[in-house]
Amino acid sequence: MELNLRQAIVQRVQGNSEDELAEVIESSIGGEEMALPGIGVLFEIIWQGSTAAARKKMANVLHKKLSEQSAVK
Repeated sequence: MELNLRQAIVQRVQGNSEDELAEVIESSIGGEEMALPGIGVLFEIIWQGSTAAARKKMANVLHKKLSEQSAVK
């Protein structure tokens, strides 16, 4: 059986509690770049499970934060 990266990441966190999932995310943010694909897969799951309103809000927050970072540089 061959696993792809998405499947491996999902299997690694499946069964984790909400607190454990939050810890996985928190520990990955600002960490090693190796964690970025995992965060991407988790974000993909969040995005797919979100309502249109929640997606719009996430995109708005991302846009705002990217704009702020551009202004600082």
